[in-house]
Amino acid sequence: MKDQVSLDSSRITLRQSLGRTHMMTSLTAVCMAGLFLTITALLALRLYADHNLELVARAISYTTEAAVVFHDEEAARDALQAITSHEDVASASIHLANGQVLASWSRAITTPWSSLERQLAHLILPGPVELPMLREGKEIARIHLVGHGQYLLRFLLQTLLATLVCLLLSILGALYVARRMQHSITEPLKSLARVAFNVRRRRDVNLRVPAANIAELHDLGEDFNSLLDELEAWQAHQKRENASLLHQATHDPLTGLPNRALFEARLAQAVTAGGAQGEHFALLYLDCDRFKQINDNLGHAAGDDVLITLARRVQHQLRPMDLVCRLGGDEFAVLLSPLHHRQEVDEVMGRIQRAMAAPVVLGDGQQLVAGVSVGFAMYPEQGTTAEALLQHADGAMYEAKRQRREEEDNTRDTER
Repeated sequence: MKDQVSLDSSRITLRQSLGRTHMMTSLTAVCMAGLFLTITALLALRLYADHNLELVARAISYTTEAAVVFHDEEAARDALQAITSHEDVASASIHLANGQVLASWSRAITTPWSSLERQLAHLILPGPVELPMLREGKEIARIHLVGHGQYLLRFLLQTLLATLVCLLLSILGALYVARRMQHSITEPLKSLARVAFNVRRRRDVNLRVPAANIAELHDLGEDFNSLLDELEAWQAHQKRENASLLHQATHDPLTGLPNRALFEARLAQAVTAGGAQGEHFALLYLDCDRFKQINDNLGHAAGDDVLITLARRVQHQLRPMDLVCRLGGDEFAVLLSPLHHRQEVDEVMGRIQRAMAAPVVLGDGQQLVAGVSVGFAMYPEQGTTAEALLQHADGAMYEAKRQRREEEDNTRDTER
């Protein structure tokens, strides 16, 4: 787990990755452009310096020709200094045809920059320029010039400053463009991640990924939404299946009433609530009279009709919070909860007896009267456990059935 956490913390985000990519691209582009422009400018400067030295040499040749002819060293030196001191020249000299130096001039090194300028000129600028001085087609002297790097250093410094400014502007522009692009890319991905997080952690499949402006991200979001649609449909199907299975496991398939398993669970809850909160409730046991004779004489279909009618009529006589269940065969149980007075039990039992006194219409149109015998047990008077209440209610039901049969037998004996 620690290794996974450290691995996650070492990973960069997509936003950081895009920012670094844009930054490196911008810096590389600016540096390469600056390098190429600098090389091109240096080549142009080299050609310019070479051409400028040739022009200076020609000017010196025109100006000092007379001094050379008459070997006037002072006039040649003054003319040489007057011309070269205002040009980008490090040194200049005039050599006679016999090799003697008639006049020479060199720029004084007064600052460290001057030394740097000469070194740059030596490395980058073309070599010394030599121009012959001709008179009547005959060389009378030769002019020797060496370039100075003043303008070159100034150019390099300006280029460096311009490159730094371009770098700064490129960084700012790259950051702006990166943020715009990051927003267009990361926002749809963040939306997708939020939806995926809620689906995984909160099981919320109702969320959907919003549309994106980028086609690929939009298609990705639509595909993810399609998966969520299928997942939502599958989840709804699973809920229906689970609800159906739960209903089948806890309800009687014939009457649709809760079965014994659900009744026992609700009875146990009622006993627990009664012990904790002091609530009272009653348990009714119902049994259909002459049900075996109906099944034997009229068939199981008639018996099913009687059970369905009994279940429906008993349901209609109960309060909304009461529960009626089919325990099996022709036995039913009713849980009256909460209970405030014993009179409520008698009223419910009376309504059930009156409802079942009406004839039951069978599927083939026949009618018969199917009475019920009812016994009850009250909590906590007749028991404080589920077993004790069931046993007492069952015994009371059989006692009621026995009394009902005795009454019917006495009635038949009286009629005879």
